Amino acid sequence: MVDIQGFVAPGFEPVADTFRANFDAGEELGAGFAAIREGETLVNIWGGTTDRAGAKPWTRNTLAPVFSTTKGIASIIVAWCVEQGLLRYEDRVSDLWPEFGAHGKDKLTIAQAISHQAGVPGFVNEIDQSLWLKPRECAAAIAALEPLWPPGSQSGYHPMTWGYIAAEIVRRAAERSLGSILREEICAPSGIDFWVGLPDSEHDRVPDMRKPTKVGSFGEITLPRKVAFFTPWASGPRSDPDWRRVELASANGHGTALAVAQLYGLYATGGEIEGVRMLSPETHAQLVERRILGEDLVLPFTMDWRSGPMANLHKFYGPNQEAIGHSGNGGSCGFGDPVTRVSAGYVLNKQSSSLMGDARARRLFDALNTCL
Repeated sequence: MVDIQGFVAPGFEPVADTFRANFDAGEELGAGFAAIREGETLVNIWGGTTDRAGAKPWTRNTLAPVFSTTKGIASIIVAWCVEQGLLRYEDRVSDLWPEFGAHGKDKLTIAQAISHQAGVPGFVNEIDQSLWLKPRECAAAIAALEPLWPPGSQSGYHPMTWGYIAAEIVRRAAERSLGSILREEICAPSGIDFWVGLPDSEHDRVPDMRKPTKVGSFGEITLPRKVAFFTPWASGPRSDPDWRRVELASANGHGTALAVAQLYGLYATGGEIEGVRMLSPETHAQLVERRILGEDLVLPFTMDWRSGPMANLHKFYGPNQEAIGHSGNGGSCGFGDPVTRVSAGYVLNKQSSSLMGDARARRLFDALNTCL
């Protein structure tokens, strides 16, 4: 029996029962789950182990890699720049970053770029994987790419390149890095344990990750899917400590389940995090505005992309389509639901092959909603 620790508010015991059942079914190694409603913690639980040998317990302070769940958090920083008057979603990326306009990308707006419409989901030609660990150089290489489809015409998920595009937009607009703004303006003042760019002092809190035994089901491996996921250089050397240190706004956020729930709380409350208003109602409305709806050229789904995160079109994040969330490689995810005013985060170290809508998380979200 796995020792489940943490806090469960009265009436939310079925969530903890579901969490335990995931372990009992052999589907977890270590994991955490949290849900909050307007600053009130409903559930904050964890269990299992952080190492492959099963000797080190998962604790309140374990910092799990959440991969693309980071995107929904990084999107908040782009919105923060809008709130500060540093940029507008309708601005052209090339006005801020002229080099990005190469090969017909000059008319692409910031809103289109961060909703996966740029046409540059990866590198067709081989690159040294270490380029992913050099954000400025990698951003320059992405800017020079020829798009695989007419920019702004369709979406095609940009698993890695999204983060370099978003971070370079933020850096040029704010003259600060995306990760530093997240830390200094949001996480540190509110005591939120989430990082994009993890200092060495925190590395011993990171669990070992157990990779899935098979890849997700994409269907036909088209060129956009190949360059996004299926080349040897499609991602960086994730076992390298530099992967944790460098700021990768698309893929290397580290945090607790509670931290993910706290940050995604912005989507549940219309712009607040831990009771502090971060975005005006007007800016928040732009953040969650639909930017494109249709069959994605990379993910095998119809996608409803907002200004970075996704709407709950497929009910991955509970029953309400109004919920806004994002999933990460292997199963992590976070969402905020403006209908219930609840946000939640799920983190783990035994990765599944699910592209989105991990079954473990969906059970937890279903249990949560039965308790609301």
